[in-house]
Amino acid sequence: MQDGKTTSDSQNQPTHDYQRDYRTPERSDSQTLLILDEQTPPAPKTYTCGSLTYTLGGIFSLFAWLLWGDFCFQLMENAGPAIIPFKLKDLGASNTTMQVILTILPSILNVTVCPWVSYKSDRHRGRLGRRIPFILYTLPFLTACLILVGWSENITPYVRNLIPALQSTSPKLVSIVLIGIFWTMFAFFNMFVASVFYYFFNDVVPPQFLGRFVSLFNMVGGGAGSFFNFFFFPHAKTHFREILTGVALFYCFGFLMVCFMVREGKYPPPPEHDDSVKLSRLAGLISFFKQSFTTRLYLYIFLFSAFSMMAGSMGMYNNFFNLDMNLSMDQIGHLNAYGGIASLVATYFTAVYIDRWHPLRVAAYTGIFTAVTGFGNWIWIFVRLPGEAYFWLSLANQLIFVFGGTLAGVTVIPLFMRIFPKSLYGQFSSAQAMTRSFGVMIAGFVAGRLVDKLSGYFGGSDYTYHFTFFWRWFWQSAAAACLYLAYRDWKRLGGDESYRPPAPWLPDGFEPVTDKVKSSPSSSRNVMLAIWLGVYGALISLGLSAIFLIFMQRHHLSEAFNWYIYPFLPMKAFLTLISWIQLTGIKRDIQKSARGIPTRLGIPHHGVLMVNAIQALCYFPVFWLQTIWMIETDKQNEIIFFGIANLASMIASTVGLQILRWMERPVTGASATAFELAEEAAAI
Repeated sequence: MQDGKTTSDSQNQPTHDYQRDYRTPERSDSQTLLILDEQTPPAPKTYTCGSLTYTLGGIFSLFAWLLWGDFCFQLMENAGPAIIPFKLKDLGASNTTMQVILTILPSILNVTVCPWVSYKSDRHRGRLGRRIPFILYTLPFLTACLILVGWSENITPYVRNLIPALQSTSPKLVSIVLIGIFWTMFAFFNMFVASVFYYFFNDVVPPQFLGRFVSLFNMVGGGAGSFFNFFFFPHAKTHFREILTGVALFYCFGFLMVCFMVREGKYPPPPEHDDSVKLSRLAGLISFFKQSFTTRLYLYIFLFSAFSMMAGSMGMYNNFFNLDMNLSMDQIGHLNAYGGIASLVATYFTAVYIDRWHPLRVAAYTGIFTAVTGFGNWIWIFVRLPGEAYFWLSLANQLIFVFGGTLAGVTVIPLFMRIFPKSLYGQFSSAQAMTRSFGVMIAGFVAGRLVDKLSGYFGGSDYTYHFTFFWRWFWQSAAAACLYLAYRDWKRLGGDESYRPPAPWLPDGFEPVTDKVKSSPSSSRNVMLAIWLGVYGALISLGLSAIFLIFMQRHHLSEAFNWYIYPFLPMKAFLTLISWIQLTGIKRDIQKSARGIPTRLGIPHHGVLMVNAIQALCYFPVFWLQTIWMIETDKQNEIIFFGIANLASMIASTVGLQILRWMERPVTGASATAFELAEEAAAI
């Protein structure tokens, strides 16, 4: 029988043959599907970004190549600005000339070239994608220009022979001009890469991995900076040409690998261009400025960004200051490298707190404390330590305060993302960049002229660079004032609970928030703990000062002893009392708020307060060691100046906390209070 034959044949087949199981009449459909599933391996999970699809292994490969590109890019970005000032100074360039070459000319390109590159890149469609061609085709020119910067001094004789009119011109002046020309050409081509590379991530990285990628990106960038400072910076003066040549070739090779190993997907067609679009360009430009620069909150954020960059326009002189403080090139390189590594580690731990405490709050708190304590560097006008002592003191300061500094640094981009309207984020980011670049151009020129004037007053001495902190403090204070005003506006617009980006171009004037990130409310218990730590720190400092008196007496430091026992200790005790009064005032406000009673002043958030308090306590061993060392080496003047700095720091902390209370005070129409749980107040 046919049925019998079928059964017989089927019995002779292997039991694992799925065809035999499928033809068996006794087996149900559900059993058949189960066996098929058992024999077919599951498909690997995939992740998409536009038309691109990745497996998990593909994601690892993508990250590896992009982070490799980031390492090459950051190594190149660190090289020029770090070592070119030394070459320019050796050639006799003025501080103004250095600012023009390294700050003003690149800022002009940033205002003009970057918007054009961004516009063209968004609309380009080619075989290699819309971003890679802008990197790949400018890479040889960028590399050549950076190499020419390194060889400028060697090219000078040929240029002078080629152009007879330059025979009467100083070779050093010709070298300075050549460096300026080649660096400007490099900056021009670098605008293509620097602009497009950051857009590249959003085109190829799946959205669910963007946060992790950006964190890794920042860490690799910090690692590249530390690598350069540790291995190359100490040789900046002796191997200028070799460093720039090697970095340029390494960068070219590394980015070529990225361009050929990472592929872009397919993009929707760009917007069509017609006569109506051309006619509306002026109207579009007017609309751009009207939308971007007529809302008060956004103006405060733009100005904060500009003032922060203006404060950093003296940054190129930091290494000259360090040299005048008796540090060697090796020590400066190692100091920067260790600070970069510490910042890299801190970045990993600080990222979570940005969203938890809200980036605008973090920026405002850290900005205010930076402003009120920023005058502390005045001490280096009067105090000069041996290079070894200054190195270890600076390193200790970097390591102790790295968490707070990194917290302030990584909050900027999340701040823009949380405040600007998402639908026009690119537009508002470019408006912010334009404002910042104009500020940098003005600040660069003024800063250079100011340092040159001071240098003339001090006979060309590098002691001039001890005064550059005044410039930073002034603009940091301006930036803090803008953050204060922005924070108050943000609270009026709903703050943590109900902020919506102002959008006057929409019917209701606000853009809806679809991806709301809720910040952690302040904890009254932690606020009081942070302030108590500050009071305990003041009491410990008071006790240490009494112990220092014993050591001073043993070393017969009568001048320092008399200064400490008469003006210092009474003022220290008075400031400690002020801290206690401030603590009791905040405690009363917490209790009132918990009972629903309005308070005249606000209650600060605990986050940054706790960071500052912990850092201050960690600094006590350094305070003890440096004071004992100065007593042991009979440095009476230094002891007095550091004591004055200690009093100034206490005053600044008290003022900063009071400003935060003003900033957090209730605003008209605000419905939220800082603390809603009465049991927290009862626990204080």
